[in-house]
Amino acid sequence: MSRGPGGEWRLATVGLLTMCLLVAAAAPAGAAHNDRSVRTGRPRTDRTSSHRSSPLFEGLQTLVSMPGGPPGAIALVQTGSQITVDSAGVGDVATGRPIAPGDAVRIASVSKAFNGAVALSLVTHKKLSLTDTIGRRLPFLPRSWAPVTLAELLHHTSGLPDYIHSLAFLDLLKADPHAELTPLQLLSYVTHQCPLFTPGSRYGYSDTDNIVVGLMVETVTQESYEAALAQEVTGPLDLTGTTLPDNPELTEPYVHGYAIEPGAPPEDISTYLNPGLAWASGGMLSTPAELNQFMRAYVRGRFTDRTTRRQQFQFVPGSSGPPGPGANSAGLAIFRYRTTCGTVYGHTGNFPGYTIFAAATADGSRSITVIVNEQLNDNPVTPVFTQLRAVDGLGVCAALHS
Repeated sequence: MSRGPGGEWRLATVGLLTMCLLVAAAAPAGAAHNDRSVRTGRPRTDRTSSHRSSPLFEGLQTLVSMPGGPPGAIALVQTGSQITVDSAGVGDVATGRPIAPGDAVRIASVSKAFNGAVALSLVTHKKLSLTDTIGRRLPFLPRSWAPVTLAELLHHTSGLPDYIHSLAFLDLLKADPHAELTPLQLLSYVTHQCPLFTPGSRYGYSDTDNIVVGLMVETVTQESYEAALAQEVTGPLDLTGTTLPDNPELTEPYVHGYAIEPGAPPEDISTYLNPGLAWASGGMLSTPAELNQFMRAYVRGRFTDRTTRRQQFQFVPGSSGPPGPGANSAGLAIFRYRTTCGTVYGHTGNFPGYTIFAAATADGSRSITVIVNEQLNDNPVTPVFTQLRAVDGLGVCAALHS
């Protein structure tokens, strides 16, 4: 498992799973589904098609019909209280069931936004400070890491080496994809290394950053990170379908994740890898509806005071992984996406079987969530990935100009 530029969990480039190698086969498009209805609150899951089209819907249909494309895709756009759901293809190849807003899905590195929400909420409540260092909060970690601040961890300017690049870690995954490791055991793969550059001097995406942030949260709250996540974020927002599991099991209904190989049917890899191996960096489950709800709250500053949010929205050149639409820049556990239709803020992610983009306008009034059930990234850039970025851009346009 490795990452492309910008950082993200990936199996293709290291050959960890044959079934996650480069996508080049046609995935069955399945049934197209288009719900353009107007409603308030969370989108219902028993949608009926209105048989109306849009550039976003057509983009989704093109994506799932392409050679090597995902079996299914869903886009949820909210403007004010109006929510529109478009889906194409299927969330379960075996049953032909389309992806629904209430289906569980692995949200991969969008978990980092939740990690940021927890940490920044604690900063707002004066339990943490953005100037807190590893040396102060986690003195048992390497001395060379000690000067790194919480702000640098959230900004991915810490320079900390990424544990998922460790050959020993990759060997473990090859031997046992369901292995269970503690956060400190994850860090042990890189604690013998110094920062790769002077902390704060430049951007360098590292999953290690968010593992360390999670440990800082546990230190100051004196409880598990999972408990803090519930206390600070998922509980207040009533996100009952958003969790951080420590095992690969899933309960229906969920979006099945697939690997696509040339000449073979899509292979279901939904439970192949233990998401606990990503922990606070990328192991969460949510639903399209709840992810949309969270991102709107997060971007508008639901978990931060004015001063903390101002610091969060200081951006440097840096791409999320995989890149989102338009020009990407990195803030504290948030990315800015400047597109031809306007600017939104959020996060992307991918994990074996899944790719996610979720973002909102600065005031949280308009949002877009796009989820596909195949891991797609920019290394190398393929026609399918190019189309996915185009769909993300169409989603931003739909949210900002509807």
